[in-house]
Amino acid sequence: MKRTGISGMKFATTMRGKFGALTAVAVLMVMPTYGDHDAAAKNLTEAAPATAANARVGAIFKGDLDGGHFCTASVVHSSGRDLIVTAAHCLPADESEGGKAVFVPAYRDGAAPYGSWPVESVYADDSWNEDGDQDSDVAFAVLGPGTDGGKKVEDAVGAAQLFAGRATGQAVTITGYPGDAEEPQVCTNTSVAYGDTQQRIDCPDFPGGTSGSPWVVEGGAVAGVIGGYEFGGDDPDVSYSIVFGQHTKSLYKLAEAAGDPKPAAATSTAVSPQPAAAGESVTPDQLLTQSQSQSQSQTPTQATNRPITCACVLP
Repeated sequence: MKRTGISGMKFATTMRGKFGALTAVAVLMVMPTYGDHDAAAKNLTEAAPATAANARVGAIFKGDLDGGHFCTASVVHSSGRDLIVTAAHCLPADESEGGKAVFVPAYRDGAAPYGSWPVESVYADDSWNEDGDQDSDVAFAVLGPGTDGGKKVEDAVGAAQLFAGRATGQAVTITGYPGDAEEPQVCTNTSVAYGDTQQRIDCPDFPGGTSGSPWVVEGGAVAGVIGGYEFGGDDPDVSYSIVFGQHTKSLYKLAEAAGDPKPAAATSTAVSPQPAAAGESVTPDQLLTQSQSQSQSQTPTQATNRPITCACVLP
């Protein structure tokens, strides 16, 4: 839990429902690059420039800007245009849902240039919720209307795709908010494998508060978030992430279905398209074609028009 920036913050490893049985696959959308940084400047941490690309990364605050920021998140594309990704240990249900936490993209020096968005619901895997499994330390959060005229967060700052597979051996840029800093920090280095399910990167000075910082690969896709092993690592110079795979894609799809506007109602049988190869994006047309030819026995939870107050999914 070192990777959070507010000391004494409580973390729950239960609640937010039954996800383990659901196997729907996520639609991965190609979106513009973000995380501007010179990839040649490896293993060097510096202040991130205030660019439109970096605006898609933001700080998570407790309640409002007066509550202090304690984690980092980034905007990922969704049909509801209202989704962020972060570490699961950043947003336990009792400390986040229903506006208890807010996301502030491009936060800098006490200012919220695009406004702020309340966290309405949080989605994490059962293996995290029930057991605190460090191989499942990723979460998606649906945001409510922003303070700047009710705008959706993706309409305000844009979004990124997800990268399915290992980022190891590639140049990765991480951008995050240390708990004691008022501007984001950025570093680029080569990611390496850490066991079968995790990856690590050497970047100095990524202490508490940088949990949830996106790992951005060439082309702008998010291939991980600081978290996983020891909640992102107990050394500020070494950071970890889980490898995004089928469970992450399924979790993304579940969170996207809760967004607004709601997608069409699901059929009575869930589909299980063939996953893309590691690092490969799946287009909506490909997903549709695969879905029409395959099915399985699991039944997904159907979206409703009721406000989401709990990310509970019944088996």
